[in-house]
Amino acid sequence: MANTPQSKKRARQNERRFAVNKARRSRIRTFLRKVEEAIASGDKDVAAAALRAAQPELMRGVTKGVFHKNTAARKMSRLAARVKAIG
Repeated sequence: MANTPQSKKRARQNERRFAVNKARRSRIRTFLRKVEEAIASGDKDVAAAALRAAQPELMRGVTKGVFHKNTAARKMSRLAARVKAIG
């Protein structure tokens, strides 16, 4: 348990950041799930629109430190390839 005033403050800050990051991560996953569902439905237009909506959210997660840059790039690349492959 935190004892010094600074470590107590750090614990409070960590809790707050954890809550914010968790909400942000959840929001990004929702956007990614919408792309996955659109791909599963086989509708290329809807999937492409969902991908365009998800891209800025995912990149915002990178700038906020929720995801690593390469992780976001990999996710975008794989989703884009799957959307493009829809017939």
